[in-house]
Amino acid sequence: MNRRHALAALASAAALGLVPRGARAEAPGFVFPSIDGGEIDSRDWRGRPALVVNTASLCGFAPQLAAMQALHETWGPKGLTVVATPSNDFDQELDDAKKVKEFCTIQYGITLPMTDILHVKGPGAHPFYAWLRETTGFSPNWNFNKVLLDGSGRPAGAWRSSVEPGAAEIVAAFTPLLPA
Repeated sequence: MNRRHALAALASAAALGLVPRGARAEAPGFVFPSIDGGEIDSRDWRGRPALVVNTASLCGFAPQLAAMQALHETWGPKGLTVVATPSNDFDQELDDAKKVKEFCTIQYGITLPMTDILHVKGPGAHPFYAWLRETTGFSPNWNFNKVLLDGSGRPAGAWRSSVEPGAAEIVAAFTPLLPA
């Protein structure tokens, strides 16, 4: 990562309270229930960056799902993992996982990994989001907050809803983290 991009990613992380409070050791692994059944294990992403986005089908930002899919198709073969974590914490998600999966597939052609509907904030937050809050102070304030993890699973950047998944600042933050 060149110095300018490193400083920009760090500034983004710091602005959102995403600078970890403690050692830079490898982050713990997290298991998410998959929307397709089974599990998604964050340890499978080790060695490459992952962009985790809390989503909602009925949100005005839902068209960002197309940009997430484009990142998945373009950068996935190069090592980026893009994960959608549907949540109804802001009252904008469909009733059940089957409807969410159907909507995302039909409307946006989603093939990227998706978790089942889960909580991203508050006392019932999924352990990943609880860990983010406890270690960095970051908690999603709306749908389509994006968190970039480095190859060790540590937070490397975060962006709020208004920043598109394919924005230059996000691409500049993850490309230096891609495997050689």
